Amino acid sequence: MTAVKVSVKQGNYLAARTSLGTVCHTLQDFYSHSNWVELGSTDPYSTLIKPELPLSNLAGPNTKTCKSCVGDDCTDNILPEIIQQKLLTSGYFSLITPKKPAGKCSHGGFFDRTSYTEPTGGINKDDIASSHGFLHQRAANMAINATMEMLEDIRLAVGDLAFLRLMGLTQTSVLAIVFDSTGSLSAYIAEAKTMLFSFIDSIIGTSEEPSEYMLVLFSDLDAGSLIKTSNAETFKEQINSLSLLVNSNPGMCLSALLLALTRVPPSSDIFVYTDGPAKDSQLKSSVEAMIQSTKSKVNFLLTNPTLSRASSSKALSQSDIQLYRDLAHISGGQTIEVTLSTVSQAITLIGDEITSGQVTILQVNRNASQTESFSFVLDSTLSNVIVYITGDSPVFTLYSPTGVSQSSSVAAGPLGSILTVNSLMRLKLNSNNLTGEWKITVNSPNSYTLKVIGQSSMNVLVYFVEIFQGGHGDSWGQSYTRPFTGRNATLFVSVTGGDSVTVTDVLLVEASGSAVVNGTIKAVGTTDFLVNIDTIPEWAFVVQLRGLLNKSSTISRFQRQSPIQLKGSKITVVAQSQNVTQPGVPLNISFTVAANATGGNYIIRARTNQGFSVSVSSSLLVAAGGSAQGNITLITPSDTESGTDVTLTIEAEAPGSTDLNYATLRLTVSTASAVFSGHYSLSICLSVFCFFISYVIGL
Repeated sequence: MTAVKVSVKQGNYLAARTSLGTVCHTLQDFYSHSNWVELGSTDPYSTLIKPELPLSNLAGPNTKTCKSCVGDDCTDNILPEIIQQKLLTSGYFSLITPKKPAGKCSHGGFFDRTSYTEPTGGINKDDIASSHGFLHQRAANMAINATMEMLEDIRLAVGDLAFLRLMGLTQTSVLAIVFDSTGSLSAYIAEAKTMLFSFIDSIIGTSEEPSEYMLVLFSDLDAGSLIKTSNAETFKEQINSLSLLVNSNPGMCLSALLLALTRVPPSSDIFVYTDGPAKDSQLKSSVEAMIQSTKSKVNFLLTNPTLSRASSSKALSQSDIQLYRDLAHISGGQTIEVTLSTVSQAITLIGDEITSGQVTILQVNRNASQTESFSFVLDSTLSNVIVYITGDSPVFTLYSPTGVSQSSSVAAGPLGSILTVNSLMRLKLNSNNLTGEWKITVNSPNSYTLKVIGQSSMNVLVYFVEIFQGGHGDSWGQSYTRPFTGRNATLFVSVTGGDSVTVTDVLLVEASGSAVVNGTIKAVGTTDFLVNIDTIPEWAFVVQLRGLLNKSSTISRFQRQSPIQLKGSKITVVAQSQNVTQPGVPLNISFTVAANATGGNYIIRARTNQGFSVSVSSSLLVAAGGSAQGNITLITPSDTESGTDVTLTIEAEAPGSTDLNYATLRLTVSTASAVFSGHYSLSICLSVFCFFISYVIGL
């Protein structure tokens, strides 16, 4: 409870939700796994969420609590004296050993080995078929009421707006601006401020307004400082006070971007404003990994990148521009080239990137000169559909489902209107007759990217998971590392905002080519699916989902794509740690790097989202096909508030930067030495969750 409230206070809503999920699970399980309901209780046990109150009337360690069930009938297996004295107890459980203290209750169920030891049977109420399934509905209702009580406690502590952000019902993303503070931008600083101010003013008071603003400055010497505020006017004042250094050297652009990616919550929007190359381009792999880890979108605003400045060491080459384009493409963002005459158009493009309800329909990248056709499906839930093509001199022709066409040379045509900003073309489709299969043919002498986006209430959530087999059936949890190349993996896919959908295909599509890997789909809910991928490919990929939408008795096709580009790895990074760190106390964390392909000195990096001190050896010698162990020392400042969330990322990069993988640990700062642990939710939580969502929306 403390961790939830502190994380909300600090604006770290993802961490707060993670803690809230843990709290909900433990709180709700209490009513299924204990005898609180059997004792005749009609109200939740409020003491559970009030640490200042003691737990009372607990059955002692030597107190017998149960007798054996009669066959499968466990109706009266709790001893009558326990009920009469209203002693609180719960059931023992083990997958491994049948041992338990004499006379104690068991959890029960096929996988609980203690339930076969006298006294046999169990007392859990996880579902109607459980040992005490006859009390399942009462336990579920009690858990609902307890959850409401807990949510109300949190709401009163954090306030209504913060509570709604915690629930994801108002905007919680962060708008981060990474700004080049060197003097070569002095000719554009006024226009840059005008552009940024106009953009910020346009989103204040709208659904696109972020919960927090962040500014990171960089020069040729370092990544500079980081400024955060939740007040838009304060943020504008910080931008307005910017002073530029007299310098024309390449800047630490990727270091600053990495700092921003480390500090923002997932799914944030980051805009990088520069006119020069990255001095630290060797960090590209680390930036890619953090983009994929945080699922944040990065957009680059390049001022006059093609202007010839032969005498300047800061002149952008084509390879410099391509580096920025690659990173933007990996994140689902854009590279926007800005001149003094295109500031207003750039504001339009920036606005496109943070529109609420944005979904990706198609995104491809081509590195070779060729003519190629692409098809994509638009459904009836889509509006404000925009086609982007970024590259040097590409030409295209777009075809509607009815056969109407429009070429890139027609600025305002039958299918839409085209806005050209240097190397980026934006075609916004007319709002009529969008539904159906579209086709676009692109011919380019150089590399280019194609992206199709729109607004819709229906989107997809995609991430890799680890499958866990346990006493309550298979469960899964999100994997915070790259999948292993050449082996099988499992994706979790959830269709959000689509109540009546059928998913027909989940594909891994090559990011820079046409290769495809098909997944095997298993429904685990109405709109949730586990997708088995037999072999993770060598190449980078995006996840594409196709299916059928049943709306108003009409069945039509739909298509969505993950905006973030993903990739596998032949490196495994595994870290072992307790999940609590104490202020001022060094925490030692061991990790293992396994090299399944390349041996040699692996570069090791570690960082936290809080900027805490992390000590780790810069390299680790790993033999091909072998592994090596390293150690990290994390020091949390002594004045850190209890409940603060800490995300630690450990990277291992192969020799020659040929491969990279990472592991992510979530830690909570606590002044107590307790170690918290979680397990996977049971079916009783499903009943609670349905009411939980209804309660929040109603509130």
